[in-house]
Amino acid sequence: MCRSTTAIRFAGVADTPSQPTSSLIPHVLGQTLGELFAADPGRAERYVVVAGDLRIDYSKQPIDDRLVAALVDVADAAGVPARRDAMFDGERINVTEDRSVLHTALRTPRDAVLVQDGHDIVPDVHEVLDAMGAFADRIRADERITDVVNIGIGGSDLGPAMAAQALASFGHPRLRAHFVSNIDGADIHETLTRLDPASTLFIVASKTFGTIETLTNARTARDWLVDALGEDAVAAHFVAVSTNAERVSEFGIDTANMFGFWDWVGGRYSVDSAIGLSLMILIGPERFSEFLAGFRIMDEHFRSAPLDRNAPVLMAMIGILHANVLGRATKAVLPYAQELSRFAAYLQQLDMESNGKRVRLDGTPVPGDTGPIVWGEPGTNGQHAFYQLLHQGTRVVPVDFIGFATPNHPYRNHHDLLVANLFAQAEALAFGRSNEDEPHRHFPGDRPSTMILAERLTPSVLGQLIALYEHIVFVQGTVWGINSFDQWGVELGKELANRITPELIGEPDPSAHDTSTNAAIAWYRRLRP
Repeated sequence: MCRSTTAIRFAGVADTPSQPTSSLIPHVLGQTLGELFAADPGRAERYVVVAGDLRIDYSKQPIDDRLVAALVDVADAAGVPARRDAMFDGERINVTEDRSVLHTALRTPRDAVLVQDGHDIVPDVHEVLDAMGAFADRIRADERITDVVNIGIGGSDLGPAMAAQALASFGHPRLRAHFVSNIDGADIHETLTRLDPASTLFIVASKTFGTIETLTNARTARDWLVDALGEDAVAAHFVAVSTNAERVSEFGIDTANMFGFWDWVGGRYSVDSAIGLSLMILIGPERFSEFLAGFRIMDEHFRSAPLDRNAPVLMAMIGILHANVLGRATKAVLPYAQELSRFAAYLQQLDMESNGKRVRLDGTPVPGDTGPIVWGEPGTNGQHAFYQLLHQGTRVVPVDFIGFATPNHPYRNHHDLLVANLFAQAEALAFGRSNEDEPHRHFPGDRPSTMILAERLTPSVLGQLIALYEHIVFVQGTVWGINSFDQWGVELGKELANRITPELIGEPDPSAHDTSTNAAIAWYRRLRP
């Protein structure tokens, strides 16, 4: 069940990273969830925290009061409160890029003040939001536009794509949103075949307006539009989310329709910036404001709640317990809401790009594991796919369940069945079913989960959910002592791809690659039409 070592120091329990795990695990981890519930009838009420509209039940986690106190002590000793305040205050905690980390500023109210390098950035944020709102209102009122295509990749795609699907019930009845990200031509081709050039608006989302995948897709879309409507149509059917006015203008986009953001906003934290323009057009400026207000609710909870009642802190530290003490490398996020079918994919980037690091802030190696492998699918589909492993497999996978009391559709009987399955799966994972006489039908139980519930999936609730996981990632990165806000790991593959691309159609350079890569290049060149 346990790893041989851990770098996490539990107060009064661990002393050095080389200490055997058996001496690091508090007494509670020697008991099953069934035993913990039997010994403590009140845990179902005590291990629940309410943050905004979210009811977060962590009673089915392997914790008791003593362990929660130890976990909170670890967070406190790691400097989580001070680093949290430094982030919100705009200090340059992204040390490898010498940048502030101020995605939280994107949802500050208009009357707030936040000074960055001697300049109050709140008016800048609301200037962009106001421009987005005016543009969104104009498109929503334009009967000629029926389809909005966001062209981006990574944080410029995953956030708005996930949120547009999650909040489709709040969308404009005339408008359909599409998202193109993959450089695979099948992505843009499949999208364009369903569209009419005269009724389509394209949003090209790239901070530098130089991202190769985004610009390749944008140029293909541009050619498609020009072939149908002529060169003059580009300015009327393309807008940009970027900070590079020169490149935007060269593309043919009117810079009056360019919406900017700042280097203190990382891509995976940018859905509530101008990157969310497609979402704002879909749901409208008022609903988008509710979306931002939801983020702010969770921000305020994270800043003000004591650590032992602080939802992001508790969930983060329970995650560290699983990763660094119990050796559980993955985490499943299982929303029982079809609208959140892209939520796990969104969290993959948020978590794995942020905390998939092997060195500390000072460049020294991290002595333990960082960053869980995040995955998941919506229920009940997953029950007929991978839940077999969750219930009876040899690996224990911690689970975050997400569910809602009221659906955004009229089929209440469907929803009753959905929620019944949600509650049943959490119960079955935790407590199992003994059948020692038929081992194939024995369910061992003792599989941990946290259940996050809200009345309804609204723009505000979605903002709260996103901010909750943003802050979980922050807390874990702080405890591990890593920089959660750079992503140097994505650079090498890009560099090599830029080197290989001309070799596929021009003269290859065998000295530049290993023999396996050279053989693959030669194979492709032989078969390329």
